[in-house]
Amino acid sequence: MAADYRPWPVALGIVAFYLLLAVYGSSLLRTRLPRRWWKALHYGSYGAVVLVSFHAGWSGTDVGTWGYRLVAFVLLVSATVAALVRTLFSPGRRVTEASTPQSRAMPQPMTITAVHPLAADTVGLDLAPPDGTSMPVWQPGAHPTVHLPNGLQRRYSLCGDPAERTGYRIAVHRTPHSRGGSAWVHEHAVPGTVVGVSGPDNHFCLEPAGDYLFLAGGIGITPIKTMIESLPAHRSWRLIYIGRSRNAMVFCDELEQRWPEQVSILARDETGTRPDLTRILTGTTAMVYCCGPASMTDEVTTLVPPARLHVEHFTAAPITPTARPRPFEVVCARSGRHVQVTEDESLLEALEHAHVPVVASCREGVCGACAVRVISGHAEHFDSIPHTREQDEQNVMYPCVSRSRSPLLTLDL
Repeated sequence: MAADYRPWPVALGIVAFYLLLAVYGSSLLRTRLPRRWWKALHYGSYGAVVLVSFHAGWSGTDVGTWGYRLVAFVLLVSATVAALVRTLFSPGRRVTEASTPQSRAMPQPMTITAVHPLAADTVGLDLAPPDGTSMPVWQPGAHPTVHLPNGLQRRYSLCGDPAERTGYRIAVHRTPHSRGGSAWVHEHAVPGTVVGVSGPDNHFCLEPAGDYLFLAGGIGITPIKTMIESLPAHRSWRLIYIGRSRNAMVFCDELEQRWPEQVSILARDETGTRPDLTRILTGTTAMVYCCGPASMTDEVTTLVPPARLHVEHFTAAPITPTARPRPFEVVCARSGRHVQVTEDESLLEALEHAHVPVVASCREGVCGACAVRVISGHAEHFDSIPHTREQDEQNVMYPCVSRSRSPLLTLDL
């Protein structure tokens, strides 16, 4: 009998119901779906409202009353207008100062409240805002940019508790050939010192998975540790922590004591050999998170399928250009400036010489601080930053190391 009762309006209601189920299901799978698919499915919610409006207007028992038809008409018009506004005037379609990679908040002054040794050549810093305001919410893998008093900017992974909103905790390893960042911290950072802090940003997000294999090399343990601490007790995971010597490996003893069955420490001064990553990774189906020196991350990249691999670099991967760098011209769309980039300088250096303000930090294509949006032209990417779908959609490049394959490049600066 139901099939004979106004079949078209009833069919529209059924389609609307399935559309809403798809919208709800895509919300549960948001981290696993391509961003474009997820957005397309969510636009279906507008279509569901339109279908429900026709369903209600044609099949209800009170369909003949003016109030019933008025409600259906209002629903139909509202959904149509909302869909048009969302589609035609979406902020993602406009190139505005607020949405560009370089439009970041000014650094917030923070006071170093404690400095404590963590391992050989590594110190921990506790940072807190002087006015006691709450810090932004962050997830494991995040890294703020620290603006040092000597003018340098450096990014350090957060290694504290994300639930602690009163400040940040970072670890700074003194590199043998420091360009002034880690050396300044180790020589001058004392409680009471004020530094600027912006961000944090996150290019190394922990995605849902049933099983994890964490690979950390040296100071690369800092984002990995917060990821492990954020996992529920029943989650399956392993950590392989690699270093040259145990006394230089941060959080080594703590990790072994808390999770003796899941943590493996491979210190070269104890094992006497280089870890066999091929043996470690053979047969695993776990989601792999790797943070360490370029030699380690490059090898892991060849052993793990991209769909199961997440990599964070703290040193630049060696990249050999296929041809000699060529000069090119840059047009800064917002300022109207024209900048010539020679073959002997980076794009970032040319922009700085022309007094075009660009936020920058590592200058090695690792941290992502200098990200700019390409409006037209073709960028040649030499960075070591894992590219996300959102970055690809925004056409982002990193001028500290990347160049242009076309004679003219237009940037959103």
